[in-house]
Amino acid sequence: MRASRPKVAVAAVAVAALAVAGCAESDREDSGGSNNDTLVFGVAGDPKVLDPSFASDGESLRVARQVFETLVRPEEGGTKVSPGLAESWTPDEAGTTWTFKLRSGVKFHDGTDFDAEAVCVNFNRWYNATGLMQSPDVTAYWQDVMGGFAQNEDEGLSESLFKSCTAKDATTVDLTFTRVSSKIPAALMLPSFSIHSPTALEQYDASNVGGTATDVQYPEYATAHPTGTGPFKFKSWDIANKSLTIERNDDYWGEKAKLKTLIFRTIPDENARKQALSSGDIQGYDLVGPADVEPLKGEGFNVLTRPAFNILYLGMNQQGNPKLADLKVRQAIAHAINRQALVDSKLPPGAKVATNFFPDTVEGWNGDVTTYDYDVDKAKQLLAEADATDLTLRFHYPTEVTRPYMPNPKDLFELVSADLQAAGITVEPIPLKWSPDYLNATTSGSEHDLHFLGWTGDYGDAYNFIGTFFDRQKDEWGFDNPALFEQFQDADSTADMASRVEKYKGLNKTIMDFLPGVPISHSPPAIVFGKDVTGIKASPLTDERFAKAEFTS
Repeated sequence: MRASRPKVAVAAVAVAALAVAGCAESDREDSGGSNNDTLVFGVAGDPKVLDPSFASDGESLRVARQVFETLVRPEEGGTKVSPGLAESWTPDEAGTTWTFKLRSGVKFHDGTDFDAEAVCVNFNRWYNATGLMQSPDVTAYWQDVMGGFAQNEDEGLSESLFKSCTAKDATTVDLTFTRVSSKIPAALMLPSFSIHSPTALEQYDASNVGGTATDVQYPEYATAHPTGTGPFKFKSWDIANKSLTIERNDDYWGEKAKLKTLIFRTIPDENARKQALSSGDIQGYDLVGPADVEPLKGEGFNVLTRPAFNILYLGMNQQGNPKLADLKVRQAIAHAINRQALVDSKLPPGAKVATNFFPDTVEGWNGDVTTYDYDVDKAKQLLAEADATDLTLRFHYPTEVTRPYMPNPKDLFELVSADLQAAGITVEPIPLKWSPDYLNATTSGSEHDLHFLGWTGDYGDAYNFIGTFFDRQKDEWGFDNPALFEQFQDADSTADMASRVEKYKGLNKTIMDFLPGVPISHSPPAIVFGKDVTGIKASPLTDERFAKAEFTS
């Protein structure tokens, strides 16, 4: 999410792509702004990298979901695990070895056969990562799900959950893990576990990540040659003109895409995206402003609302300011914020105030946790008890970005900042560009006190929310709580689902008593398409399948 793209490689891709991308856009212009072959979709930000092994930002993963496939995938429009490149999967009696039966007759975009050996090449690539590939900024999702590697180079890394991959025959593969985990098989739906062509990985030296921790240099594969099995294949990335083009994979094993060409065009400003849709320059865009949903529907555009499968939170870094290590100060901050007013005035219809760090549609949500109602007097009292009446906090908020859980960061900052100041807290605003400045500042080091971040769930298990945030010591929060970490390990290793759900409820109570941050809201984000575009189903995981898009006229 936070790593820099390799400057030389990216520049080369941009130059090579200019002519191709320009032709695609000219074709659309010649046809009067639309045709039945090409869809231009407006996105809020550039993808960061084209190899999803290294991606954790939404725009990179959006592209990956069209070009690559995983062993299992979410059901269309939902969160349930369903077949992907594997047709079926079963655990052994111990629950530590999972056998996947693979589809036959599948080929990668370069013509290489997909089989069990290809699966093992990919898992062994991730597991045997060395050097900068072990940086949490480079392989964030591997580390969130699997922990460490075959040979950990940082003593802070945990033992790897993944143990081995065995190709039993061409269409049968065993994945063995060191213990039972709630993450398997659901986490294998993540685009970061996409299966790549072994031929392309070798040809383009895909694991040759260079540079430094603050200036990561990705190999050419990750910027110009992503090679999967999906319904679209990569064509060009015109970075200078903020345009990425993929095209139909005519050799796809399943139902072929109805579109010939799909272009993702970066338009950071929300109003500019809306104007581009109205003028016909684009045929859809994501992250529709809350106030625009009903007007766009009224004009006849195809507005799809995703279920609220996300969380916006206020992070508090206990290393950033020693006062934040005092529970009473964190409680004061929680009581100072009028979350209902924020939801009512700045979020779309259907948004809710959050009391847990994941929505109530996920099993394990607990309605009996400690809550922190808006109470300015209570906030002032707690600050006085903590000897913190002269508290000054650095409050980071992002610019040049719209997120599903955070439609207008500056507006949200102004509301929360005013609430904090009304309680007697001095706020030092620190606006930073979303990537890489804001993400670097808020998820590493100790130079931040308060910040907004959030999460859209990757799959329908509570651990994917709260485990991602709190299951071990992280710079974003700056606390060490061994008892909480052990509680997470116990829940994750509980095989029985009913028992695990009860443990998730217990975790939610522990988290809200400890209060490392303030859960703010859950929002139902909207995605919009042109009046004549149909076929796409909204996904709570932002897993919209553009291969099914088609024009009705």
